[in-house]
Amino acid sequence: MSAEYRAEVVIDLHQMVRQGLHRWAFSAQTEVTLLNLSENATFLARDPATENQLVLRVHRLHYSSVPEIYSELAWIGALRKECIVATAAPVAGINGRLVQTLPSMGGYPGREVVAFEFLPGNEPDRTTDLAHRFWQLGEINARLHGHARGWQKPTGFVRKRWDFDAMVGPQAYWGSWRVGLGLESSGVSLIEQVLALIGEKLHTFGMSPERFGLVHADLRLANLLVDGDTLRVIDFDDCGFSWFMYDFAAAVSFIEHEPTMPTLMAAWINGYRNVAPLDDEEVAMIPLFVMLRRILLTAWVASHAEVPFARELGNEYTAGTLRLAAELLTKRL
Repeated sequence: MSAEYRAEVVIDLHQMVRQGLHRWAFSAQTEVTLLNLSENATFLARDPATENQLVLRVHRLHYSSVPEIYSELAWIGALRKECIVATAAPVAGINGRLVQTLPSMGGYPGREVVAFEFLPGNEPDRTTDLAHRFWQLGEINARLHGHARGWQKPTGFVRKRWDFDAMVGPQAYWGSWRVGLGLESSGVSLIEQVLALIGEKLHTFGMSPERFGLVHADLRLANLLVDGDTLRVIDFDDCGFSWFMYDFAAAVSFIEHEPTMPTLMAAWINGYRNVAPLDDEEVAMIPLFVMLRRILLTAWVASHAEVPFARELGNEYTAGTLRLAAELLTKRL
């Protein structure tokens, strides 16, 4: 996957978006700005003639199928219709389709593209009251999980299953954690010990419908928008079937090691319980899900080396994973 976003490919994606703007009735004067490169490439399109703005998500190759994308959008539509969560509406093209396939201008494969309304707000500020935002997020997760348990999914609904093997098994979606940047044999042994513990606990914990179902799976800070006291969530691209408590682990992605973790976890639990029950056995599993997510992200950093954020994290992220693993094994997490 390391060649996904070579410089020439990013230029091609930019041109692809610009050439495809007419599909959403945007003028040739539309300004196109790259917002983010991560799993997908995200662009902002702003038409000065109409002041219309859309966020265009250009999908990574060979990650989400068209049926998977439509299934994601079906859940977003249901959540918006039932006022479960504040999130961006997908915007259909002039042909009525929510998913557009745009051709490459440079001979590369075409890409699936989805447009979303532009929402105001900024990523939560870590220097302010982040605990308050995690209280809000706990409430949001409780509503999302309640909806997922009762929602009648449409025919043909298909999303990834984020179980133990899909995260850290031989065919893991984000590659092998064993190729983590800077990982040596002693580190491999340490992670193997931690995964053996997590696997055993998950087997006992089980996958009953009350504990395992449709989740957002990526509600990290970059996918939250603060607008006054409103907390909106975006980017359901990784939504799929997993343990409900995994949503907290995803929420603390890349900040799992920070000293505020116990405070954020307590705030999330209290917010969740303000909306729905959460038993002590589920709470006790949260640190294990945090560790599992951290190992999954260690693989992500290695397999997405072309992404600027992954390059910034580098070997130090793997080193941090090993520190957390050692703490978990000595019951200090």
